[in-house]
Amino acid sequence: MKKLTYSFLLWLAACPAFSQTQIVAHRGASYLAPENTVAAADLAWTLDADAVEIDIHLSKDGEVVVCHDHTTKRTGGQDLVIAETNAKDLRKLDVGEWKDPKYKGEKIPLISEVFETVPKGKKLVVEIKCGPEVLPALKRAVAASGKTDQAIFIAFGWETILATKEAFPSNACYWLSAKKEGLSERLEEAAMLGLDGVNLHYRIVDQDVMALADQLDLDVLCWTVDDPEEAKRLVDLGIMAITTNRPAWLLEQLEAKN
Repeated sequence: MKKLTYSFLLWLAACPAFSQTQIVAHRGASYLAPENTVAAADLAWTLDADAVEIDIHLSKDGEVVVCHDHTTKRTGGQDLVIAETNAKDLRKLDVGEWKDPKYKGEKIPLISEVFETVPKGKKLVVEIKCGPEVLPALKRAVAASGKTDQAIFIAFGWETILATKEAFPSNACYWLSAKKEGLSERLEEAAMLGLDGVNLHYRIVDQDVMALADQLDLDVLCWTVDDPEEAKRLVDLGIMAITTNRPAWLLEQLEAKN
């Protein structure tokens, strides 16, 4: 891509020799550890991921909490709606044992706890699963972390990601999509409105998409890839970052193909 944010230039400086493609651990090292936990983030750094992706919601009492779903049923057992529940009650749940008994006791993290794990030179990719109402609390949490320059933001909500870019003008912000229909128009809008690029489901990334993004000076990232052949195809297309559940394994597979 022609256009690279300063944040991404710093990120790419540490890229592996085989390409400039970064490996992003999806919800942490979620193939091995319980997703969206401190344990999953810590494991991802141990496995040398370039970045960790997490999902956030706003709790009833205004805390930024890390969880994919809008309820806690799937990972926490109890069916609590995050937006209707205080953080202290959300954090009483065990969200580790469902994955493996050795992770018993893992709690739903506050975003501040995940930021604490982020090493120098690495990135935290924050997916906003709710709406712009989280942004004031998110700004406070990011500022308090002292790692503002290590944060990247993504969201499916169009208005949400635009509001996020306004709130974090110096950080890379990417719109998420899995739909090919209307993508060209959205890419043009993204460029016009100052977004840094798009983060797409890997199946819709092809040469035409990459060429248009390059023409518009937009970055292209993709999710969620656990197939080495698909990963190699995307690397050859020039994808900037691949999100995967298996960061170390996929990196090994890619290196073996070069």
